[in-house]
Amino acid sequence: MAVEMLSYLDRKSLIHNLTGVTKLLCFIMWSFASMLTYDTRILFFLLIGSILVFIISKIKIADVAFVLVFILIFLFINNLAIYIFSPQEGVKIYKTQHVLFTITGSYNITIEQLFYQLNITLKYLTVIPAALLFMVTTHPSEFASSLNRIGVSYSIAFAVALALRYIPDVQRDYRTIALAQQARGLDMSRKEKLPKRFKNAVLIIFPLVLSSLDRIETISNAMDLRGFGKNKKRTWYSARPFRRNDYLALLLIGMVFVLSITVTFYDGNRFYNPFL
Repeated sequence: MAVEMLSYLDRKSLIHNLTGVTKLLCFIMWSFASMLTYDTRILFFLLIGSILVFIISKIKIADVAFVLVFILIFLFINNLAIYIFSPQEGVKIYKTQHVLFTITGSYNITIEQLFYQLNITLKYLTVIPAALLFMVTTHPSEFASSLNRIGVSYSIAFAVALALRYIPDVQRDYRTIALAQQARGLDMSRKEKLPKRFKNAVLIIFPLVLSSLDRIETISNAMDLRGFGKNKKRTWYSARPFRRNDYLALLLIGMVFVLSITVTFYDGNRFYNPFL
């Protein structure tokens, strides 16, 4: 918990200089391009693009390592579940079967199934860097103004911004409470057995929930006193006008999106089949 997860990281980079609206629209187009296609060639191209953008943003792997590990664990579980519940899905899609070896019954390892799950993995690896970058390079207030600018109600947009701002606050409160409890003799280290560590963690979570509820009440009272929600529209201090780089970024990602959709559906099938 030493590094705050999914909080805004201020860097001097081309990605940070883009407006929130630009990053939001680019992220939406990038995600749709990744989700709609099962063409391995396109997914590899998008994966390389994600890595390049991540490098340009000057965000280090260590900054998002904690979240990244959880996502990769989920990806592994997802791939395992796909094979357990549908071990012949690749065979059904690609209409061929090349068996490498058999485990038991219908559970065999085929090249088609491995290829299908490779595409699933590439989808995740393509979207994950873009999603993490969008979270850590966009200031919550600017993100809220971006949502409002594309038509989302400003009350909903403001609620999203508060939630994003709340993430680092909760982490700081957790560390503060954990250190206070450890000073009183509460052991959270690996020296304790897992059930004991879990019990000690619950003792930290309870005051964390109480402090969170207190903060929520304070914020809601402050918003009520300022008449939040009275008018249908509002202005945003953090909103920024579009610049040349914003238009270039939207044009580039738009071209990638159109190219991806065109190549994916040119023969009426989303799946690239190298077995025919």
